[in-house]
Amino acid sequence: MAENKTQPTTVPVDEFLASVEHPGRRADSFELLELMASITGQEAVMWGTGIIGFGSYHYRYASGREGDAAAVGFSPRKTNLAFYGLTYGPDAERLLPALGRHKTGVSCLYISKLQDVDRDVLAEMVRTGYHHVMAELHSP
Repeated sequence: MAENKTQPTTVPVDEFLASVEHPGRRADSFELLELMASITGQEAVMWGTGIIGFGSYHYRYASGREGDAAAVGFSPRKTNLAFYGLTYGPDAERLLPALGRHKTGVSCLYISKLQDVDRDVLAEMVRTGYHHVMAELHSP
């Protein structure tokens, strides 16, 4: 079975974030780094070439495919900030309407800039998403 492309790396998160070209997205990313670390109590780790993750869990699909993933994280992309793990929590559907301007994908949340969202709601989504992944998905 093929190995996952997105693996934890030893790339320093601060160096990666300093290289983000868009100044607003870079500033938002440093703010998110502090926010997510304080909520999760986890050190930020680079996953692959562009995802900053906090905590990890092991998954196994019915197909037999398995691997590890960041419990929650974000990626400063050229057009937006992508968030991972925030829509998994049981309160996500209730919190999303109060978040502010955003889009959702299959398992991701996208915002253009932090200024567009309520930071308290975002923090609650980080908290509930992280706890859900670690308590529910991380369980054997």
